[in-house]
Amino acid sequence: MRTQALTLGLAAILLATAACKNQSAENRMNAQTPEAQKAAGTKTIAAGLAANGKFMAAAKAAGLDQTLAGAGPYTVLVPDDAAFDKAPAGTFDAKPENRAQLTGILTNMILSGTMLVDDIDKAIDRGKGKALLASMGGTLTATKDGGKTVLTDSKGNKATITQGDEKYSNGVVHHVDAVLMPAKPAAQPPTKAGQ
Repeated sequence: MRTQALTLGLAAILLATAACKNQSAENRMNAQTPEAQKAAGTKTIAAGLAANGKFMAAAKAAGLDQTLAGAGPYTVLVPDDAAFDKAPAGTFDAKPENRAQLTGILTNMILSGTMLVDDIDKAIDRGKGKALLASMGGTLTATKDGGKTVLTDSKGNKATITQGDEKYSNGVVHHVDAVLMPAKPAAQPPTKAGQ
């Protein structure tokens, strides 16, 4: 009985050690390599994106600008300003009562770790034409269409990567042509009485 308890205890320790090693390997895979950090320099994603662009305005309103200035690494899908203009009125209002909605939308376009376009394309190939990418706010589906990398949100909205692999000290940015919405419906902006 004592030998069996000792054997079970030793097995539990070995499993825990193996799990830590696997987690450590996963963390290394998500971290930037020294070469990528050298190529990126010292400018963070927050410092590198246009301060007057609609993405950074929304990030500031949601309080995510500090996250994008942090250590990371992150892969950020940044819609162009025209994509923000196509969103329903009030979606990106910078009001305090809209902060949860902004956070949900933006975190749906941020992935943990660094994924270059080539990494996404390889994942699509391994998945026989489709790859699921876990964002901080949901799951995106990556596919190829006419040689371009396309990301689809849970609602079926599609965004094509128009410019990829913009490297920063804390990750990488891919510019896309549409906003990718989270699965959970965003709260409707409050309406004024009498409207």
